[in-house]
Amino acid sequence: MRARWWLFAIVLAADVLDLIDATVTTVAAPIIVRDLVGDASLVPWLGLSYALALGSLLVVGARLGDRFGQRRTFLVGLVGFTLASLSCGAAWSPVAIVAFRLVQGAFGALLIPQGFSMLLRAFPRAELGRAFGLFGPLMAIGSIGGPVLAGLLIQADIVGVGWRSIFLITGVIGGALLVAAVRVLPAGDGDPSVRIDPGSSAAIMLGLLGLIGGVIVGGENGWGSPPVAAIAVGAVFLAVFVRLQRRSSTPLLEPSLFRVRTFIAGVTVRTVFFAAVSGLLYVVSLFLQIGEGLSPFETAGIMVVLSVGIIATSFGLREHIQRLGRRLVLVGILVTIAGILGFLGAVVGLPGKNVLLVGPLLIAGLGMGCCFGSLFATALGDVHEDEAGSASGTLNALQQVANAVGAALVSTVFLALGSGTDTRTATLASLGIIGAILVVAACLTPLLPRHAAADRH
Repeated sequence: MRARWWLFAIVLAADVLDLIDATVTTVAAPIIVRDLVGDASLVPWLGLSYALALGSLLVVGARLGDRFGQRRTFLVGLVGFTLASLSCGAAWSPVAIVAFRLVQGAFGALLIPQGFSMLLRAFPRAELGRAFGLFGPLMAIGSIGGPVLAGLLIQADIVGVGWRSIFLITGVIGGALLVAAVRVLPAGDGDPSVRIDPGSSAAIMLGLLGLIGGVIVGGENGWGSPPVAAIAVGAVFLAVFVRLQRRSSTPLLEPSLFRVRTFIAGVTVRTVFFAAVSGLLYVVSLFLQIGEGLSPFETAGIMVVLSVGIIATSFGLREHIQRLGRRLVLVGILVTIAGILGFLGAVVGLPGKNVLLVGPLLIAGLGMGCCFGSLFATALGDVHEDEAGSASGTLNALQQVANAVGAALVSTVFLALGSGTDTRTATLASLGIIGAILVVAACLTPLLPRHAAADRH
């Protein structure tokens, strides 16, 4: 029994490390850009490059684990992830750090999917609910912990390396985790009969690249023919992917999932919600640093209240998720919107009073905490138990894509409008976009299953 919980701890630590690295540049981006002498376009690409590689390869990474074994694939992913983290800390130019972030995300796509598969084999079904019930709240803390950790490390300026310490420390943690993983992870052979369709794999990666790359270019340079063409090409590749999946005898995604209407609704609402949350983290950080002139440490100190709110509702409401289902999701979205409106009111009505931003951010965090666990479980509410593994992988992959699109869209809008000194207008416009996205998510909640999936699911 103890070995199972050690395995749980390692898988959880790897997933939290992934979330921290996915969000760590939220606070660190402005200082990284200045130090590497980059332009404003580097800001969204610091986060986008990581999330794009991770999101587009996650489904393929899961299938590689089936073929070559979860233990082996997990360890390869962790080694590559750790080395890429250290390389980010040593980056010498904007091109170098974006390239290393791409590599980091690619190895993360090998690392992350294997954990769930190993836990499903290691835990008896009676204990799975207890184990997976802890994931949502703890992962929520990790998603907000990245910006806070970045601010603390930059302020501490360990051995004089500045922002580089945020990547070097994750490399050190990854190394320690590797030592533990070698000792704890269960042995397991892969299945050589598993086939990976190269056409489908290439189609989904190129489709996501065109779609998200087009959003970035359009937000930075205006919606001329290049970004529109990129988005159109991306959509074509995604359509090709869907067609190939329908014909494939070994699909990357379980086709039957997309005949469950409530699952499609759950995927849509969860994707839209996380796009808004990712964008919110960026706009708050950019407003406080570029608009208000706060340091990364001061910015992290204000943003930490988001974590407080998330922790409070994630743990406090965890036992009620199955019963409340989509009602809890709707309440969480509406409370998050209320927090954003409060933030807007403070920015417009009481400029310069940054301490007054703490209350609205706390309210937004409370709303996020309502949704982080409940959205995942509710999306699985009508999914058959045999399809839960594939459904979980799909939700995780699309969350990474949502993080990339949300951060890219909002940060490019902010930087385009605030290129001069009018950061307040940029903040209002960016928060307006985020609010509109959340309103769409709220309007879609009636399509979700009434109740969340049971813990044993």
